[in-house]
Amino acid sequence: MTFDSTLRKIVDGCSGTAAALMGTDGIPIAQVVGLQAGEMAEDEMAVLGVEFGRILDDMRKASDSVEGGAVSEVSVRLASCQVLMRSVDPETVLFLTLAPEGNAGKARFFMRRHLFELREQL
Repeated sequence: MTFDSTLRKIVDGCSGTAAALMGTDGIPIAQVVGLQAGEMAEDEMAVLGVEFGRILDDMRKASDSVEGGAVSEVSVRLASCQVLMRSVDPETVLFLTLAPEGNAGKARFFMRRHLFELREQL
């Protein structure tokens, strides 16, 4: 099993537009684009990883300052899409984008369902 096949299961399972496994520095390790994605989805995932990676880092710092523990999941709704981020390990994040009307609950389920598989592959 490879990262790509696991990401494909997540994207196909929840009708996501794209999924990527990225380092906390925003550099993609693997990414998959869904059938509903536009032509720019692959490039957009790289930008999302860098930009939201910084926000995720700020959230981790904020959580540390209030002794809230590790940040495990973040969800952001934008006008053009939904972005879900889930920590795989301290240095790796799973990013998933959905259409604005996508089912975020189902997406979170598929992310959790395949989290162990991704951890094993790292």
